[in-house]
Amino acid sequence: MSNKQLHPAPGKMFYHNAEFMESDAGRPIRFLSEFFAPQQIFAQEEIKNTIVFFGSARTLPPSEIAKRKKKCKDKKELDRLNRLAKVAQSYDDARELGARLGRWANKHHKGYAVMTGGGPGIMEAGNRGASDVGTPSIGLNIKLPFEQHCNPYLDDPLNLQFRYFFIRKYWFLKMARVLVVFPGGFGTLDEMFEMLTLIQTDKYAQRMPVVIYNSKFWKKALNWEFFAETGMINKEDLNLFKFCDTVDEAYDFITKKLDEQDEDFITFTWKHDEDDKIAKKTTKKKK
Repeated sequence: MSNKQLHPAPGKMFYHNAEFMESDAGRPIRFLSEFFAPQQIFAQEEIKNTIVFFGSARTLPPSEIAKRKKKCKDKKELDRLNRLAKVAQSYDDARELGARLGRWANKHHKGYAVMTGGGPGIMEAGNRGASDVGTPSIGLNIKLPFEQHCNPYLDDPLNLQFRYFFIRKYWFLKMARVLVVFPGGFGTLDEMFEMLTLIQTDKYAQRMPVVIYNSKFWKKALNWEFFAETGMINKEDLNLFKFCDTVDEAYDFITKKLDEQDEDFITFTWKHDEDDKIAKKTTKKKK
């Protein structure tokens, strides 16, 4: 706890004291505000289901890379652009997939929206695709010292700002019905593996389609089979997701899975009453 003295704000409610709200003592209130405020916003906007896109903030579309390379005279920047060019197609694919899934969602009228981290790169592409076809476009922005800024394809009421990663992750998962993971770095890995851990441990719905897009990138970045070969995961855990390399393949897989889900599809699988039933059965067996 910080020893910094808090200056009173005479005549003001404590929650109107900006110094208190930004202090260590005010942190629990900041937590609660990020937990509760989005729920009211989503309810007002009639958002019930989300199609979530994860991927790098650094990704640029092929056309933008070609444009920048023509004008570039800096060797380091040119090298960076050449490296980004290896996965640049992901931007265009994410935009197209966002638009196609958006059209699917528009026809089903079940409160669907496309949700991303709200920043540039793949996040921008997914939101842009949704915006192209008039599907609600959500951005869960995070306060960072670099890279993160709001992309221009977010619906104003759905452009949300977070301070805490763990609460932001909660909202990524809360209404998720689909997850698509495009090439990315540490942040994308963190988000993807947290989701897969929740599915693997049966904390999250087994029926939710998870697409890992661009198998060439992901299989070179990670030796997935080696996890199973060394017993770190079960071989069946590799079936918790599907590698896809084209928009058609991803779209067909996702929409087929969504069409199989019923109206009462529940994201979180375990309920308190189910836990109680399991506990009672375990107790009876011991007796």
